[in-house]
Amino acid sequence: HKELDAIFGEDEVASFFDILLEQYLGIRRIDLILNPNLTITKSEEQPLFEALSRLKLEEPIQYIIGETEFYGLKLKVNKHTLIPRPETEELVDFIIKSVASSVSLQSQPRSNKPLKILDIGTGSGCIAIALAKNIPGAKVYAMEVSENALKLARENAKSNGVEVTFIHQDILTASHAELFPASQKFGLIVSNPPYVRHLEKVEIKNNVLNYEPHLALFVEDNDPLVFYRAIAQFAVENLTENGQLFFEINQYLGEEMIRLLEGFG
Repeated sequence: HKELDAIFGEDEVASFFDILLEQYLGIRRIDLILNPNLTITKSEEQPLFEALSRLKLEEPIQYIIGETEFYGLKLKVNKHTLIPRPETEELVDFIIKSVASSVSLQSQPRSNKPLKILDIGTGSGCIAIALAKNIPGAKVYAMEVSENALKLARENAKSNGVEVTFIHQDILTASHAELFPASQKFGLIVSNPPYVRHLEKVEIKNNVLNYEPHLALFVEDNDPLVFYRAIAQFAVENLTENGQLFFEINQYLGEEMIRLLEGFG
């Protein structure tokens, strides 16, 4: 316990123990309070000790148990996908409220055509699945370059009972004509692409740097907005009139992002 406290802090370690006990043994904190003399067998101890050993190496607990919660959903995660962040939940919440607001402000009900949404760089599928779950009637598409991530995203969509059309493509290299027919327009495009510059690695904790997929995290220092530029160009060609584009961005590159998007009108 002390070794872990030194790495994570007491409160976080206590929450880890709660998570692991429930995950591996089905024992909740309330069970321990009601039965403080509860004992477990050697065989029951084994997965706990293995998990604790992995925690000592600063492996994220979400990878150890293979799942995380995101916007009220349970999602599988592994080394091929980023662990969804609270900031991304905020983005999803903002989008859901924005869509609900635009619908309620319309004097006429929305036409029979469903809102088409595209999530570029879907990873675990967290954004696409949360939007599909919370925007009634939406038709959601999700693009991803990593086949391994895409496999997990499909599993997550299925386990959460939503329909998402997944596409294995690289937004940087695929021609736009390859991706969708010219008639296919989206009312909403969203992306949380790689945006961390290599020069920012010094600020990143070991649990992220050593375990989360660099493909989904990092961009070259000399062109950190490469994904945003490609997605903005795609959006210009593939958004409906009055369509919306949402990004999660690097906190250090806000001004540059404004200039980039202004350049696309």
